[in-house]
Amino acid sequence: MLDCGMHPKNTGEDALPHLKAIAFRAIDAILISHAHQDHIGTLPLAMRRFPGARVFMTEATADISSVLLHNSVNVMTRQREEIGEGSYPLFTHRETDRASERWRWCPVRQRISIAGERAPQRERNALTFEFFEAGHVLGSTGILLRAGGETVFYTGDVNFDDQTIMEAAIFPEEKIDVLVMECTRGDHAKSVGWTRAGEERRLAEALEDAFARGGCVLVPVFALGKTQEILAMLYKFRRESRKLSGEFPIYIGGLSSKMTDIYDRRARMARRQLPRLQLMREVAPFILNDETVRDAPLRAGRVYVLSSGMMIPKTLDPDKPPQPIRCNIEQFQFSAHATRETLIEYAKKLSPRKIVLVHGDPSAVEWMRAQLAAQLPGTEVIVPAPGVEVEL
Repeated sequence: MLDCGMHPKNTGEDALPHLKAIAFRAIDAILISHAHQDHIGTLPLAMRRFPGARVFMTEATADISSVLLHNSVNVMTRQREEIGEGSYPLFTHRETDRASERWRWCPVRQRISIAGERAPQRERNALTFEFFEAGHVLGSTGILLRAGGETVFYTGDVNFDDQTIMEAAIFPEEKIDVLVMECTRGDHAKSVGWTRAGEERRLAEALEDAFARGGCVLVPVFALGKTQEILAMLYKFRRESRKLSGEFPIYIGGLSSKMTDIYDRRARMARRQLPRLQLMREVAPFILNDETVRDAPLRAGRVYVLSSGMMIPKTLDPDKPPQPIRCNIEQFQFSAHATRETLIEYAKKLSPRKIVLVHGDPSAVEWMRAQLAAQLPGTEVIVPAPGVEVEL
């Protein structure tokens, strides 16, 4: 099994993978590409249903997954009361602890036999896997499977460009028979003239303008990945921008602070930019939780880097009249996913026999399908339907 996530927009049974479709199979292994909720959110549930499966991931992913899954238990427990979802929580803190004890940490670029000693790696038909740096978030990987002289490569979530902290993916360029590829940004064309450096300058200017108008800045983020990238940008702005050189206060959420602690602990161990930067010490953000965020009034000259979960709940009272909001809204492109152009380029470089398109909205998948079918006429492009078996 490749990943075992929870649907980010659904709840209860609708958020689960189609585990019943494979309930009759013996699952030997679960391979985890990275620790975002839509890739590991139901891992304890899968381990319960397939108790014989061994679980493999990178050490950084294991570190993050434990924190995120415990947080997920808290969120589901709260949702049980708030939205009346009787099946929540799907697993408990104790089950999460027991599950994490069975995870096996694997380094990147090391071929590992799934069957262990029962099928030595030298045997031609032994199924092996190998992790490759994916450049998405800390610990993220693509997964190369080998068996019987055939290769399947699963990209997971990938980024082929450097971010502020994360460095670009280093993926295999050898012969690949089947490519299972994400399509997240398939419906977003890369803007003409876009560069990350230029986008960072534009964000710095937006902060300068907001502060000059006597305003504050609210930046929506994911706790894992985007928070740390934004904090690194703010660190650079303080050092490089004359107008932002002061120690303007920065606020983050509690889960974001836990993820940032992990980034800091692994700064020298990970392949990353700014390896000496300790975000919690040198950026020194203030930490808000679900309770204190409601008691923290917005103040001029502050930057609030918060996940959507901290922005939305109980911020507006439906029984009160509409409230006027004075704000300027800007959008910035700092995606941790590969552009559709670089995904197509990678697929053309491999020219696999088959490509399976996953992880994207229907419009994103369709754009990728049409482009690949046109540019790789010798490759079969497959858009799988949930629950339908595909012969690779």
